[in-house]
Amino acid sequence: MRSTVLVLTAALALPALLAACTSKDAGGDGAITVTADDSNCEVARDTAATGTATFAVTNNGAKVTEFYVYGTGDRVLGEVENIGPGITRQLIVALPDPGTYQTACKPGMVGNGIRHDFTVTGQAQQRDQDSKLAEASSGYKRYLQSQVTALRDTTKMFVDAVKSGDIEAAKRQYPVTRTYYERIEPVAESFPDDLDPRIDLREADLAEGEKWTGFHRLEKDLWTQGLQPDTNKVADQLVADIDELVDGVNADDFTIDPIQVAGGAQGLLDEIARTKITGEEDLFSHTDLWDFQANVDGSQAAVASIRPILDERNPDLGKQIDQQFAGLNTELSQYIAGDGHVSYDTVTEPQRASLARRIDALSAVVSQVQGVVAGA
Repeated sequence: MRSTVLVLTAALALPALLAACTSKDAGGDGAITVTADDSNCEVARDTAATGTATFAVTNNGAKVTEFYVYGTGDRVLGEVENIGPGITRQLIVALPDPGTYQTACKPGMVGNGIRHDFTVTGQAQQRDQDSKLAEASSGYKRYLQSQVTALRDTTKMFVDAVKSGDIEAAKRQYPVTRTYYERIEPVAESFPDDLDPRIDLREADLAEGEKWTGFHRLEKDLWTQGLQPDTNKVADQLVADIDELVDGVNADDFTIDPIQVAGGAQGLLDEIARTKITGEEDLFSHTDLWDFQANVDGSQAAVASIRPILDERNPDLGKQIDQQFAGLNTELSQYIAGDGHVSYDTVTEPQRASLARRIDALSAVVSQVQGVVAGA
């Protein structure tokens, strides 16, 4: 992915860009309206009380955009991506503490965005008073820890193969390793210092003069241009960056709000719609279906962690989500080959369109989960 995205904790760099957002009226049902285009980001108001805030983001521009809410230290508290021209998307964010936050629109889904201060007032609210909410948070953190542990171990295997010059072994390991990353990408994207771009930046999103590191740079070396003089250095940097992610997830102060977990479930499906369906993600290896399945698995795990809340508040929605996941997984199963998946360049346009429709149907129901968890 391109720099700075999504939802659970952590952060990004903070230079303010372009003009600040301006205040107008809030939207219906208490939602704060955000009107974005390719050079402006107008937020209806710049204050809210502690609790949860709902933003209704409309894109009136020609470029696809994203909307973020940042906390102290540039922590990503919530994000909604893949907002196409003429589309309105909703974001619900937990803001339990008073203080100064920031909102940001990102036309083209790149850069640091059009930023504006956002003030939260009132008394700090106690977190996780509901036992189901507390278990959802701790359960999902356990899932994340299991995934980053596997990611660290398989990355070492992948890098060892690269550095030994065993191209075929490295090619076999590449999609397996990425599976663990793609299952938790919304979390990885939320850490500071452009950690996700260091790990997962695609060549198409490389800015002029920007250093290219991570999985996709090694993918190009393995599949198209051959090992380069700096390939081993890039491989070592990948190990260091994954270790940084592992340390972040395992840190004692790393916490996850159930509302963010729900947002992450949606964000993973957005990832598929944006770069996996088109084949942009793994351009050289065509291993996109591995990433596709990993995003689905990660979304399903996120929903599972908050399922007790969902079943208590809206059991019918949970059943609809189960049906949509089952339908998508059944369709994906036809592309399994041996222990993996077929090359994505063998998947026809009609087949890709069918998968896209499945994703849209699943996304339509998963998008309602955040509001249920937030009590909206």
